[in-house]
Amino acid sequence: MARPIWPNNARPRPQNQKICLHLPLNFTILRRNTIRFVVVLATLSIVGIVTVQVYWVSNAYNLEEKELNQGIYIALQRVAEQIAAYNKSTLPTEQVVNQVSSGYFIVNVNNVIDVSLLEHYLRREFASRNIALDFEYGIYNCSTDKMVYGSYVGKDGRNTVPMAYSELPKYDKFIYYFGVQFPTKASYLVANLGIWIFSSIILLVVIGFFGYALFVILAQKRLAEIQKDFIDNMTHEFQTPIATIAISAEVLLRPDIAQHPERLSNYANIVRNESQRLKNQVERVLQMSRFEQVKPELLLERVDLHETIKEAVQIFALKLQNDKNNKKEPVIQADLQADFHQITADKVHLVNIIFNLLDNAVKYADQTPHITIRTSNEPKRVLLTIEDNGIGIPPEFRHRIFDKFFRVPTGNLHAVKGFGLGLNYVKSMAKAHGWKLQVEAADGKGSVFSILMRLADA
Repeated sequence: MARPIWPNNARPRPQNQKICLHLPLNFTILRRNTIRFVVVLATLSIVGIVTVQVYWVSNAYNLEEKELNQGIYIALQRVAEQIAAYNKSTLPTEQVVNQVSSGYFIVNVNNVIDVSLLEHYLRREFASRNIALDFEYGIYNCSTDKMVYGSYVGKDGRNTVPMAYSELPKYDKFIYYFGVQFPTKASYLVANLGIWIFSSIILLVVIGFFGYALFVILAQKRLAEIQKDFIDNMTHEFQTPIATIAISAEVLLRPDIAQHPERLSNYANIVRNESQRLKNQVERVLQMSRFEQVKPELLLERVDLHETIKEAVQIFALKLQNDKNNKKEPVIQADLQADFHQITADKVHLVNIIFNLLDNAVKYADQTPHITIRTSNEPKRVLLTIEDNGIGIPPEFRHRIFDKFFRVPTGNLHAVKGFGLGLNYVKSMAKAHGWKLQVEAADGKGSVFSILMRLADA
């Protein structure tokens, strides 16, 4: 077929005939920066609010603990004075009550201690100061060098049996002392922070709604980007055949074209081929739309995977031969090692899956494409892998390559044709068959797509 020569008045005008739906670059950058600013500001606001809330709750807790500790100090000091008065002894001039830990106090009485009097004094002093806490006490026995456990007293004043007895620690600085421990002190303090806990819960609910709103905003932003990418891709994909058909039509309308039957046939073929190309592109978009709305119906049958691979490779090779715009001649090698390769599948969709993966490998090759198709057996399954030497996939985009309309960004260039539907179709069909699809891709080092299929007799 002779190469068509465009007449001077029929040359395409790339600038004024483009169907451009791009937003101005400055506006797009401004919109992205605004969204980023909103996200950063919202994050800082949440962090600030949470920090302030934690600060005030911590201060409130510390204040409650300080007041409670003061009450306990006074009560234990009074108990020590009463024991000293009963023993007619004197207390140390300093360090009578010592707080060893948050809930454990040591009282130095400098004399022997009567157990029954000690519990009586403790109950009375705690009740008089409204210290409604469970407590347990013990007395140091200098002859055995151990703390002798006394009793566990509930906040209602009754002796109860604890879930597990505590071993009260010793205090080496004193000889005559007793220890009092408050096991429920922390929960008591938290319970007294009712208003703060309520406000914290409200704050968490507000943050949850705020985070959800932020998630929706980002999801809408991502959807807008996908729509924009789709419109850009559609513009590029439709622009060339439409412009070609328009120019060919202008040539066919020239009065003298009938005198050149060869040129007439060439331009008629161009119009037919480009029309078919447009039809195929529209059909692909409509097909994916139908898959979204209705679950695809599969015509399952017993299929020889190896024969299907050979058939798909032949179809793909024929497509490359008929594509005059294709300048890549791929080298496709088959390494079919599976001893068992009979599967249950929809053969049409299986051929399309292999075709799409081969097409994807050729599109994203920056050198002569080398593609290796392998099969191997696993227990009750057969593994199909298609490996290429293409440009690979950057790490930040690997989780999105199966999304509809998504294509790895290539700047302002549009060297790779398509709508970003091929891999989405592969994923949809693999899922419909119940197959496991995986991808391994290193940036600049090619990709490996793997599909694990159940054998027909498994």
